[in-house]
Amino acid sequence: MPQPRKQFAQHWLRSEKALSKILAAAQLQKTDVDGIPGDRVLEIGPGTGILTRQLLTQADAVVAVEIDRDLCVSLTKKLGKNENFLLLQGDFLTLDLSELLAPFPNFQNPNKVVANIPYNITGPILEKLLGTIAHPAETPFDLIVLLVQKEVALRLVAKPGSSHAGALSIRIQYLAECEFICDVPAQAFQPPPKVDSAVVRLRPRPFELTATDPRRLEQLIKLGFSSKRKMLRNNLQSLIDRDHLIQLLETQGINPQVRAEDLSVKQWVELSNQF
Repeated sequence: MPQPRKQFAQHWLRSEKALSKILAAAQLQKTDVDGIPGDRVLEIGPGTGILTRQLLTQADAVVAVEIDRDLCVSLTKKLGKNENFLLLQGDFLTLDLSELLAPFPNFQNPNKVVANIPYNITGPILEKLLGTIAHPAETPFDLIVLLVQKEVALRLVAKPGSSHAGALSIRIQYLAECEFICDVPAQAFQPPPKVDSAVVRLRPRPFELTATDPRRLEQLIKLGFSSKRKMLRNNLQSLIDRDHLIQLLETQGINPQVRAEDLSVKQWVELSNQF
């Protein structure tokens, strides 16, 4: 088995318990007797293939993207004979999946993502999968199940007023429903990372209240969380007069001394739409 490489932030999952939780969260299906199509899964960073092997038994097709060439050789030897397996070698962040999958009809348009992703590029991966507030993904996935650093998982699902709430919480929750599935301790990996992990499930969907100016909403969120210790009216004073902002907050029934992390996603959208 190839040795984990620090440059790719590789940590092999070895916990059967965590594996079963990930698979259950993904709610995978194969084409049924009535011909209803099953799932086509995208896996980012298959590593040694412990998760990939299970995905192949539960989905119609699995597209795995691996940056490590040595691992690609190993994965091909282990799983290459599976007709529902397609392995792409390269950096997920730079690959054009639509173009690469064009010659493979059975693997086009994956509808679910299930992956143990490299923690050092979690933010860019989330943006590529979901898009941004201003530019959401044109064809969103039905479901995304990711094994991530626990601190990031807590930020993704953070409620208003939580110490974990931040700009990432608002941006992602605007684009998808976020659910915390389970903790995964460091000992579940080889080698163990220096942090604990967690499984999260994201369901992309349009938010209940649409931002009339998505770019303005992004700007508000960025400025609002620029200094978490300050009140929101102070963080936004470069964009809007404090007295005007206080008036807008009071119109929404919000305490003028509120901090950015105290607002819900809906309140952020309402505030943006009132500008």
